[in-house]
Amino acid sequence: MNQAYLQIHPADNIVAALVDLPKGHTLTINGTTIQLQEKIPAKHKFAVETVAVGKAIKMYGVLVGKAAKAIPKGSRINTDNTIHAAQDYGVQKKQVQWKAPDVAKWSNRTFKGYHRADGKVGTMNFWLVIPLVFCENRNIKVIKEAMAEQLGYSTDRHFSVDTQALIDGYKNGADTETLLQTEIIRSREEIQQNRIFPNVDGIKFLTHDGGCGGIRQDSETLCRLLATYINHPNVAGATILSLGCQNAQFQLLEQSLNALNPEFKKQLFILEQQASTSERAFIAEAVKKTFVGLIEANKTTRQPASLTHLSLGLECGGSDGFSGISANPALGYTSDLLVALGGSTILSEFPELNGVEQELINRCETEALAHKFASLMRTYSERAEAVGSGFKNNPSPGNIKDGLITDAMKSAGAAKKGGTSPITDVLDYTEVVTKAGLNLLCTPGNDVESTTGLASAGANLIVFTTGLGTPTGNPITPVVKMSTNHQLTQRMADIIDINAGTIITGEDTIESKGEELLDLLIKVASGEITTHATRLGQDDFIPWKRGVSL
Repeated sequence: MNQAYLQIHPADNIVAALVDLPKGHTLTINGTTIQLQEKIPAKHKFAVETVAVGKAIKMYGVLVGKAAKAIPKGSRINTDNTIHAAQDYGVQKKQVQWKAPDVAKWSNRTFKGYHRADGKVGTMNFWLVIPLVFCENRNIKVIKEAMAEQLGYSTDRHFSVDTQALIDGYKNGADTETLLQTEIIRSREEIQQNRIFPNVDGIKFLTHDGGCGGIRQDSETLCRLLATYINHPNVAGATILSLGCQNAQFQLLEQSLNALNPEFKKQLFILEQQASTSERAFIAEAVKKTFVGLIEANKTTRQPASLTHLSLGLECGGSDGFSGISANPALGYTSDLLVALGGSTILSEFPELNGVEQELINRCETEALAHKFASLMRTYSERAEAVGSGFKNNPSPGNIKDGLITDAMKSAGAAKKGGTSPITDVLDYTEVVTKAGLNLLCTPGNDVESTTGLASAGANLIVFTTGLGTPTGNPITPVVKMSTNHQLTQRMADIIDINAGTIITGEDTIESKGEELLDLLIKVASGEITTHATRLGQDDFIPWKRGVSL
């Protein structure tokens, strides 16, 4: 790319600054000379023609706003002179045509995954400990304190303090000088090397604020969500803690599991506190049964698997003005590569598809899918507006500060994560991928609610693009963090796994970075590389209650 500005589509009347451009700077764009009326910071956009009040502002070839006041040629697009606007959409019968990218170099590639009885393959091998209701969160914490570090699964820091070594020395009569020289720091690598169960990647303790109160539909949705996590190919089995009297009864979870997988064969331990003799006995039983489950889970080892078993979640958060130019299109190309290889990809965050609905409708393989997508989008939008909000309120202060002025502008760039392939299925929240190809999944734009939903849908890998930086991860699915720019990669190197800023500076193309990302994903799927989110223990889990969340 390596230039001062970028006009993404010939129909666009605004262009993006790739570097800081000073006031008075002169550019020639499509034969027209433009003198900048003000400083244009990198990532922001400026008008290449004078835009009268009420006239359309276009980027990515689509409507992304309208002029709230006259915008002189060479002026910056901002919240004072631009308001959100998006084109309407409708279902039209259209032939879906797609030219798949060349994937010959990956045709014989495999990854090393965990094969499950139902034919699915996981990229990780986790055991879950889950409460059916928030009343059990404290017990989950007690169990975690009892098991995680002693079994070698503490991942929220780079080291562990071995206080037991001091205790043992003191009991054995060591003097003060000996105690002061005792080595008590154990590295994360040392802890992992001493794991009792080397084939189990971790015990994940999921807590939440649901399961009772609210409306009954919230508990039903929660049980469906938890069932998808238990049935997920990255999960070997689970321990479930129930209080007993809550709305989220185990029978609801069991029904959801049966609907998902009638041949469900994983180990599942269900304990009810109100049927126990004491809290001590309840926790002891949970710990012992979890330990027994880990013994069985440890019998599964990584074996070669076709790339068709990869299911990739497509996520963005902390987006900036480069997101739709570098990282998102590169991820979109990776999505196309994986689809061409027979895998599946999942594009979520419906509030961030506002304004590009027609393009996505036109890519749906069947009219029924197009109608389902349109219906989900309209219902979501109407519910937001009914409480005095709307998709137009989606951009965060950070988005706006870094050049994403309207939701339609943000959405047009966010949709690039989905590449160009046909849409093979449309899923509502807690529905699971059953078809190869690109799937659309209804979730909020909220980062954690969305990644929680992507894992629920069956994503065994997630790529999370970011321009501003976020440490977000997921308990059961590895999250690869992809930066849109060099500065973020350098500033937050401890959370970024791959840098797409090289597209902005011209060192890479969208295609070459997309290929690099696919190679990285295969290594992550094989357990050869640990993502920063996994290393940092970013086990973020927020169920969506289906209320209005943007």
